[in-house]
Amino acid sequence: MNLTTKSEYALLSLVYLAKHPDEHTNINKIIKKYSIPKKYLEKILTVLKQTRYIKTKRGPKGGYKLSKKPANITLAEIIRLMDGALAPTESVSKYYYSETPISKEEKLVNIMSEIRDYISTKLEKTTIKDII
Repeated sequence: MNLTTKSEYALLSLVYLAKHPDEHTNINKIIKKYSIPKKYLEKILTVLKQTRYIKTKRGPKGGYKLSKKPANITLAEIIRLMDGALAPTESVSKYYYSETPISKEEKLVNIMSEIRDYISTKLEKTTIKDII
């Protein structure tokens, strides 16, 4: 698992929106709060909109809003959406499997599988609601 700023900014944006459930949030509020480059955040929010995590409203009182309850959005699904596998290496990934050099050593594969399971379990059980 390689957590990129794409995942980090997506999670921060979702947390921000979850903390402001009664309003459509202007993108500039998220940018100001977390110092995220505007063009980069626009791309991330587009992905979140296309996958129906958020919805938008145009106009002077428009902006972004969660389209799912914070309790129904896990950290794991957002990280997978933005960065792919949660596993430390693709040879132990459940969703993005690909053979890697450690595939030749069973004990290494077992250790990496344990790490994957711990990370996956923690992120699958943690929701945006848990963060706010």
